[in-house]
Amino acid sequence: MCKECKKPYYITTAIAYTSGKPHIGNTYEIVLADSIARFKRAQGYDVRFQTGTDEHGQKIELKAEAAGVTPKEYVDNVAGQVKAIWDLMNTSYDKFIRTTDADHEAQVQKIFKRLYDQGDIYKGYYEGMYCTPCESFFTESQLVDGKCPDCGREVQPAKEEAYFFKMSKYADRLIQYINDHPEFIQPVSRKNEMMNNFLLPGLQDLCVSRTSFNWGIPVSFDPKHVTYVWLDALTNYITGLGYDCDGNSSEMFKKYWPADLHLIGKDIIRFHTIYWPIFLMALDLPLPKQVFGHPWLLQGDGKMSKSKGNVLYADTLVDFFGVDAVRYFVLHEMPFDNDGVISWELMVERLNSDLANILGNLVNRTISMSNKYFDGVVRNAGVTEDVDADLKAVVLDEVKKINDKMDQLRVADAITEIFNIFRRCNKYIDETMPWALAKDEAKKDRLATVLYNLVEAITIGASLLEAFMPETSDKILSQLQTEKRELSAMDQFGLYPDGGKVTDKPEILFARMDIKEVMEKVEAMRAAEAPAEEKKEEPEEEGIDIEAKPEITYDDFAKLQFQVGEIIACEAVKKSKKLLCSQVKIGSQVKQIVSGIKAHYTPEEMVGKKVMVVVNLKPAKLAGILSEGMLLCAEDADGNLS
Repeated sequence: MCKECKKPYYITTAIAYTSGKPHIGNTYEIVLADSIARFKRAQGYDVRFQTGTDEHGQKIELKAEAAGVTPKEYVDNVAGQVKAIWDLMNTSYDKFIRTTDADHEAQVQKIFKRLYDQGDIYKGYYEGMYCTPCESFFTESQLVDGKCPDCGREVQPAKEEAYFFKMSKYADRLIQYINDHPEFIQPVSRKNEMMNNFLLPGLQDLCVSRTSFNWGIPVSFDPKHVTYVWLDALTNYITGLGYDCDGNSSEMFKKYWPADLHLIGKDIIRFHTIYWPIFLMALDLPLPKQVFGHPWLLQGDGKMSKSKGNVLYADTLVDFFGVDAVRYFVLHEMPFDNDGVISWELMVERLNSDLANILGNLVNRTISMSNKYFDGVVRNAGVTEDVDADLKAVVLDEVKKINDKMDQLRVADAITEIFNIFRRCNKYIDETMPWALAKDEAKKDRLATVLYNLVEAITIGASLLEAFMPETSDKILSQLQTEKRELSAMDQFGLYPDGGKVTDKPEILFARMDIKEVMEKVEAMRAAEAPAEEKKEEPEEEGIDIEAKPEITYDDFAKLQFQVGEIIACEAVKKSKKLLCSQVKIGSQVKQIVSGIKAHYTPEEMVGKKVMVVVNLKPAKLAGILSEGMLLCAEDADGNLS
């Protein structure tokens, strides 16, 4: 889409409940929404991106009482934490709404009164089982093993005067709408769940007010009642745009409503695809175009919760890995409709293999070679070979795939396609071997063409990366000394200015991390945070003894020559289960070294590593391949190499 089109696109997240600091699973949603919003802007849409906090309810009132503060003081503090984390994660929201905002509260009161006046809300009594954390009533038949069907916690019997909404009045209309709009609820599994478990069996009327606590928006004509939290919270999507129940809605509301996408967790899909559409029907407003119930990000094998002690927070992870590495991980590791898993070990693995090796090393090598061979000048000399055409075809094809994936909200798949561009660039380096071309003056123009193609492909990849890793995208483009490529211009290969110049001081984008060091820091952090009574003296670890070899003299040792080299290419040795063959640049030489480390490293992981080499070892043939030295490795007690 051209930027001039500027078609409106309104995206929202669920508003975060202010019962406590959001963990990384909660944070995933705002990062996911941000990546979609940024990509839609790149596609030329006029994006409105709203998020915020849900601040009323009995649970808040009880937490504030326990903390010895007023409910407003309590939610002010937590809302501040939420906003700080959203900002830390570099999210580009346009509006941060709070349900304690005066204009929101005024509209909720108007909406309640209108629905009452038109007969959709009536007064009665509610008697049933109540879940305080979920702010929900349930019948005995709806409970699962006697507990809340949503969160699994204990429920308590409750009876009180309440106002009810006539859900059944609109149920058939909603069923018809869902059948006529198959794209409304995504993924499809969520739609089937809502239809089969709730709509088709028949909807009960919904309790929409409470009298047993005070922290809520009072019902204007019956102030001993406060508005049920879901009627309050869900309406934020329209009040945040300037909706007015009296008919004086803002131009912004007229421009952006209905929402193009409500992005929510799968645990609140029922409220957004049954209650919210019915409220909108009663207000005679169009329904949102799509509700996407994303899966959960799990720690280990379970949902994160403070009670389980398995909570990870975004700011903690950012301290270890940086903002963009955390953004990459949560977006890349979350499948479209299945839960994802997060762990310290997996984050280190992804940082080392994907970010440091595939991406960071590619950018650094390309810029370094451009500086070494051409003083940083990037020139398209037009000396092409078949491999160039394949690189260009792959890059341009990936652009189309990424657009398609993002239109389907398959964000993890889109990131994989972007990294396919970087993988293809690394393969292109192996195929063209710039270091070999540099040795032949007659091939200087071919070398220039190769480096130009790499810079151009990386420019496209880095521009696509902006929606997902904005800081990294900016850093790469800054080092290539070029502007972000417009998405509409990515149907062409070769727009990097001929004669442009890369930076003469390439920056390391992502430094590799040692998992053992990371886990030691994590354990120290956990120990520092643990209550005093839980801290115990750890037994000293016994030393590891290995079988001793015969003593040598200093003269024996002095015969060995050690130098640091960089692995510039690596491949598996065919018909060997153990061997990798590496091309190692040592000074001005390149040595071929065969090593029995295939069980520990992939060829892709080897490329870019700085390694210690025994350079004066007599050459020998291993599996029929000449090896001109030895890579030095360290081995732990479990046989792991580093």
